[in-house]
Amino acid sequence: MIQQDFGRACKKLRKMKGLSQEKFALLIEMDRTYYASVKSGKRNISIQNIKKIADGFEIPMSQLCRTMEEEGKHHD
Repeated sequence: MIQQDFGRACKKLRKMKGLSQEKFALLIEMDRTYYASVKSGKRNISIQNIKKIADGFEIPMSQLCRTMEEEGKHHD
């Protein structure tokens, strides 16, 4: 499922930055419980929030999508 692939990509990138889920949510000004539901693949988020997450990782949205696609290949 694409939401779960997106969540795994977010988790991978967040860990690479060495941030807790709570600290990353604060960094991007997103409610921690909302971000947690995104990370767990339970939420179908808007393009605006995808952009906010990509900006938090300091990467373009295209790189976030590539990471998501890679995560999907690992879980097919």
